[in-house]
Amino acid sequence: MESGPFVVAIAFWMFVAIAVVAGIIGEYKKRQLALEPLKAAIEKGQQLDPALVERLMAPTTEAGPNALALLVGGVIVASAGVGVGLFAFFLAHVSPPAFWPVLGAGVIAFCVGIGLVIAARLAERHQRHQATQR
Repeated sequence: MESGPFVVAIAFWMFVAIAVVAGIIGEYKKRQLALEPLKAAIEKGQQLDPALVERLMAPTTEAGPNALALLVGGVIVASAGVGVGLFAFFLAHVSPPAFWPVLGAGVIAFCVGIGLVIAARLAERHQRHQATQR
């Protein structure tokens, strides 16, 4: 029995798990660094301004998705999808049964790229709308 595809799947999911755990640890470390001055001030017995304590203890607010980053990512992914689709035609000369699966992967990548471009436009519109309401 060949275990090649299973090894690839296991490696992929291990990568995803490691990326998630690294993100969690990074957020924890960032929060700890933000609270370090407050901890040092308490240990030294300094008088703390309540506004400063409240600002440091408040959760950070996210600005939302970066429309430019989504747009750039969408263009790159859509271009990669087109490239994979073209690769399917070249690959068909070597291995005809591989044409449709590779072309399908290119179409999926292209659709994801177009979805990212649409998400960028929607995020940009939403940010403009939020700015006019303030």
